[in-house]
Amino acid sequence: MTIILVTGSAGLIGSESVRFFCDRGYTVVGIDNNMRQTFFGENASTKWNRDLLLEKYEERYIHHNIDIRDREAVTKLFQDYGTDISLIIHTAAQPSHDWAARDPYTDFTVNANGTLILLENTRQICPNAVFIFCSTNKVYGDKPNFLPLIEQEWRWEIEETHPYSVGIDETMCIDQCKHSLFGTSKVAADVLVQEYGRYFDMKTASFRGGCLTGPSHSGTELHGFLSYLMKCTMLGKPYRVYGYKGKQVRDNIHSYDLVNAFYHFYQAPRVAEVYNIGGSRFSNCSILEAIQECEAIAEKKLNWSYEEVNRSGDHIWWISDVRKFQQHYLGWNLTYGIKNIIKEIYIQNTSRWN
Repeated sequence: MTIILVTGSAGLIGSESVRFFCDRGYTVVGIDNNMRQTFFGENASTKWNRDLLLEKYEERYIHHNIDIRDREAVTKLFQDYGTDISLIIHTAAQPSHDWAARDPYTDFTVNANGTLILLENTRQICPNAVFIFCSTNKVYGDKPNFLPLIEQEWRWEIEETHPYSVGIDETMCIDQCKHSLFGTSKVAADVLVQEYGRYFDMKTASFRGGCLTGPSHSGTELHGFLSYLMKCTMLGKPYRVYGYKGKQVRDNIHSYDLVNAFYHFYQAPRVAEVYNIGGSRFSNCSILEAIQECEAIAEKKLNWSYEEVNRSGDHIWWISDVRKFQQHYLGWNLTYGIKNIIKEIYIQNTSRWN
């Protein structure tokens, strides 16, 4: 039996991974203890998504309510499945800048120590398995904020002649800048994943995502940009924009496109790879542009306000250069643009949110 092990399996990328691999006939073992509800409250619970997966896939999806920081429980799970585990997709995380500053111990133990526990069990029990880590562009800290940006009517942009005009690639330094404590714990995990690949010759990859999005996101104010924005638009809830005149730019990658990238890597894995992965120039928007799209699709005005102070460590402009991954995996391409993403979030959540 071939086992795909997914951490954070009821979250956005985890649940997309479950669906992707179950639909292709694999048996998927999921780890998720709904810590997202602990982080962000009842509205962020992923229980609804877990229940959908269990109902749809039955015996093909096996769920375990385990905390990735629990060494004994994680080790027992690995031992139970042994070398049948051929792929680990690690998406479980504490994902918020602001939350990390409130509780640095929990943030670091989840993001860094949890990753270490998973890597060491992989090395000891199924060393030939592929290990994919859902990292973040926040490993670059606020370095992107020192790029020569130009203010336009609806967004910040970069000079067309700049080397990063296509997007930021993996050569940007991650050192000597402000990361936020969340960014720091993800850096630790990212480097661990690389080191296990290089030191132990394991098939590992860190995918440094921009904004990850899709209809299965349990979006909240502190995490889940497009999902939470559309939810506020649909329900008439107030939405706050923090700093940079609302013109900060994010590339947004649909969860399917990201997991499809994981699948390509799994089919032809490499050692200790790092990929910037996101919507690139194909799928990006500023907050102001996203508000316009949400209002047009929902046919409602968003009740939003502006606060001058930006979130610490936040990016003014981020677009990923995905060409390295595309060169390594010629069959992979982005398929979801911003309008399609926002429309799908609206359609698939109308009954759940209203």
